[in-house]
Amino acid sequence: MKRGYLFVLLTALVSGVSIFLNKFGVEGINPYVFTGFKNLIVALFLLSFLLAFKEFKTLKTLEPKQWGQLAAIGFFGGSVPFLLFFKGLSMAPSATAALLHKSMFIFIAIFAVMFLKEKLNKGFIIAAVLLFAGNLLLLGKAAFGFGMPEALIMLAVLFWSVETIISKHVLKELPSRIVAFGRMSFGVLFILIFLGATGNITNIAALTAPQIGWIVLTSALLFLYVISWYAGLKLVPASRAACVLLLGSAVTTLLSFIYAGSVTVAGLAGTVCIILGVLIITGYSYITSKLRILFPSKN
Repeated sequence: MKRGYLFVLLTALVSGVSIFLNKFGVEGINPYVFTGFKNLIVALFLLSFLLAFKEFKTLKTLEPKQWGQLAAIGFFGGSVPFLLFFKGLSMAPSATAALLHKSMFIFIAIFAVMFLKEKLNKGFIIAAVLLFAGNLLLLGKAAFGFGMPEALIMLAVLFWSVETIISKHVLKELPSRIVAFGRMSFGVLFILIFLGATGNITNIAALTAPQIGWIVLTSALLFLYVISWYAGLKLVPASRAACVLLLGSAVTTLLSFIYAGSVTVAGLAGTVCIILGVLIITGYSYITSKLRILFPSKN
């Protein structure tokens, strides 16, 4: 379990750095082309990884049902939600959209209870409140609203939540690297079909050398993200893993503070709330076990 949390914490760190860098690297790039090209590079990275660790032979032993599960992971996690998410952001970025995305852990927790029979303890409830409050504080005084852009992002969040539950189920039987490869390879296949059908695939030729450089850099971070995320998700309950992942918001905020050279009280308070929430998620069981030793029940 501890090893699983370390993997998810690494995922959160990579996510926080990646989101910060994406602000500088994807300007002027077609979001659909950016997503498809990046997923293609990561899929090739993962294929090389499987060959290096001699896991490629595992693909040959997969049953049709397992191939179908990997395709579902690619559809729900590696393609459609990215297209919905970037389309929503391109229409009208808003505080509501950001809050919806950061609240994904709530939907994952609900689905985990329903389909994976996970149980939520008091520590999870306390942590969830802190995490939600932290994200509200990070958004500051931004205006909230709900329209088509937010609806698209809401749908993307639901897709990613479903994919997490499917992945957690599939990880019971398959290695994490195989699941990661399934997500990215099938994901890029679906995206390429979309690019071809909409005529966006021709925009790949318009990419400049600096843009390709940024795509390669963010692809390397995405590779680290999927490798560590599925390794952690295999060992940690989905609801808790999703909560720990929110630490990425705090990482992005801290990097933004350093870059801007200024700190806001709301941003600092939000970061503290998120860190406390993650600490409670990862250490609640340990703390309660120690308290039981110190203060044994009289019953």
